[in-house]
Formats: sequence, C-alpha cells, structure tokens
Amino acid sequence: MQYKIPRGTFDILPEESYRWQKVKQLFCETAQAFGYAEIETPIFEQAELFERSSGVGSDIVQKEMYRFQDRKGRNLALRPEGTAPVVRSFVENHWDKTSRLTKLYYLGPMFRYDRPQAGRYRQFYQYGAECLGSHHPYYDAEIIELEDTFLRKLGLKQIRLELNSVGCPVCGQDYDAALVEYFTPHKDELCPDCQVRLQMKPRRILDCKVPSCRALIENAPVMTDYLDQSCREHFEQVQKYLTEMEIPFTLNPHIVRGLDYYTQTAFEFLNPVLGAQNAVSGGGRYDGLVEQIGGKPTPAVGIAGGFERLLLSLEKEGITISEPEKPFAALILSGEKAKTEGIYLLAKLRRSGLFVIYDPERETLSAQLKAAANQQAKFALIIGDDEVKSGKVTVKDLQTGKQQFCPKEELEILLKILRTSGDNLR
Repeated sequence: MQYKIPRGTFDILPEESYRWQKVKQLFCETAQAFGYAEIETPIFEQAELFERSSGVGSDIVQKEMYRFQDRKGRNLALRPEGTAPVVRSFVENHWDKTSRLTKLYYLGPMFRYDRPQAGRYRQFYQYGAECLGSHHPYYDAEIIELEDTFLRKLGLKQIRLELNSVGCPVCGQDYDAALVEYFTPHKDELCPDCQVRLQMKPRRILDCKVPSCRALIENAPVMTDYLDQSCREHFEQVQKYLTEMEIPFTLNPHIVRGLDYYTQTAFEFLNPVLGAQNAVSGGGRYDGLVEQIGGKPTPAVGIAGGFERLLLSLEKEGITISEPEKPFAALILSGEKAKTEGIYLLAKLRRSGLFVIYDPERETLSAQLKAAANQQAKFALIIGDDEVKSGKVTVKDLQTGKQQFCPKEELEILLKILRTSGDNLR
C-alpha cells in the first residue's frame, strides 16, 4: 500500500523550508522589536474554548473544527485559530489580575476542515500578535504598524490596508436590527448559509463571498452610521495615529471579520495579486473575550496572518528570498591517519559554529574536491600524509585556487577570520 498525504495538507520540502524559516525569523524579529514576547500554546484545546470565543454559529465552529474525544470522553479540538488559546493562557496564568500591559506573539500550525485552494489549506501556518491590558487606541494602531513593518521588510509592494469599526455590543444591537430589516425582504436571494446567518448573526452576511449575496451587500447599511460617540471617537483616534505613522489605509465599512469576539477596530491587509482570496492578514480589537472565557474584564487587540498567503504573495510579486547558506568549507582526507585526525577536527569546527561538510564515501582527492565544488563550498581543508607529519592543514580557496598551510591549532581562528571578513586567500 502506498500512503499519501491527507487532502488539504502539504510537506515543506528542503528546497522550500529555508524560505519558511526566513519569513518566520523576520516576523519574530519584528515582533520583538515592538516589545512582544513569544508564547507557545498546545495544538489542541477544549472544544468549548473555541465555541465560546468564535461563536457557536460561526463557520469555524459549525463546519470547520476538527473535533475528537479522548479516552475519558472529553471534547477536544485541534486549534482553528491562535487568539483564543493565547487568551486562555493569559487567564490561566493569572496575567489578567495584574495591571501590566501584556504583549505576546505566536506562530504555528492551525487546523480547519475547509475546501482546499490556493493559499488555503486544512493544516495551515499562522502567525499573530496580541496586546492585552489597554483600551487606548494607540495600541490598535501599533498592532497594525507591527504588521505593516513586517510586510514592508518582506518587500511586498501591492499590499493595502482596509479599516473599519464594528462598534461595541451596545451600538451593535441597532446595527444588527438594521441589517435584519434590510436583508429580510431579500431572504430568498441569500445563499443557504446567509439565510441562517440572518437569524443568528446578521453581520456575518457581510463576509459572504457568494456573488448573489455580494450584490445585496453593496447597498446594505454600514456600521459606521450606527457608532455611538465613544466608538466613533476611538475609531477617529486610530485613524489619526495611523496617519501620523504614515501608514496609508482605506475605509471599508463592510469589514466584519469572521469571529464573534471582535469589537470596535477591525482591519485587513489585502494583496490584489492573490485574486479573490486576497486577505494576507487581519485582526482587530476584542475587549470582551478575556471576560468571556473566565478572566477579569481586559481590553485587547490583535493581528493574525497566514504564512502560505505571505509566501504566495512573495511569489506573485516576484520577490525572492536568499537561498540557504552554502558550506563554508569541505574536509578532504587521504589516508587512515588523516581520517582519524580529520574526524576529530571536523567535530571541533562544527561545534564552533562553522558549516563544514565531509563525504566519507569518496576516496580520492580529486573526487572529494569535485564534490566540494559541486556543493559550492568556499574552502577545502586538505589533510594527507604530509599534513599529518607536519601538524598542518592545507587550506585551499576553491574560487581562486590559491592555498596555504595552517597549523591545526590555528585553523579555527583563520576560518572565522575569513568568514567574518569575506576575504579570499591571498
């Protein structure tokens, strides 16, 4: 029997993994520069955590969660998103009982039973950042600035930011009533999912991608017309900070995000080169979520994005990521005594952080040198009978052909100087 990878998943092969590592590293560096610390949460949690946070009627809970029971019958789920687990950890570790601001970032695999398509998979890799403990509109802008900085560092040029406010639970009631009044006469024109949403959570209709629904959404009431004074002032302040940060944005009154916990600020970073599924990342404020899952009332704001969409964006925009590091040196050994001394030297050099390769299956000097050149090593470290007797190593520059003898005890220093300076042998 030949086993195949499950539908909607993929292997990250060596020829691609370096690109993933570079993007992950850049996100970590960017988040840390903004004062965020890394957190890791389990891949599975209690299913109820996501039901309470995402909303029982959400697509994630109704259609997309991978659920299972353990041997004691407890209902668990593979995490479909990263915010709820971070907030659960925030509450469980009693950070909600302190007055300090908590800034966290994460990255890792998430799972949703979704229809696989370009940039969307059933196991996907998400990155995110969460700022908990302040309602100040500056932090809404800062979390957006973090993502904008990250995307700019990647070199993406086509990204655009769209911004909205979904209000608070109080002003949201009037808006929901207005949506029900607007969509009810058109109920038969809505897709089956949106007919259900009309009864449970009418704002979710605004996120539907079905063409017939999109046509109705164009003339639907907009949330910004229903904001109370507090929400309106908060939204204006967020826009003011973004303007001062020189981050361009477009107001889009139809942004609602797909999860129940969002309040006030909601935003998305889009890349038109991706086609219909053009969202790279998104987020917003969720002031009620900490209390909703058992903590003290704590304001919060966050961002999340998918690595697959990022890498696809880079590919579509023709942006390349530097290839993996090539071997700095290749060890070339001839003779049994040379092999004994060489293996010791190889281990020592590797422990010092140098990228040195060795091929024990090639016997002749010429075959070993050819293999070293094929792997684009910069230097060859040659040890034969003469080198064993003299206690030296022949260091050959494979780019210029020049070589010099170096005492074994000084080899590590010489190689580190060459690596740091980027010089060739003279």
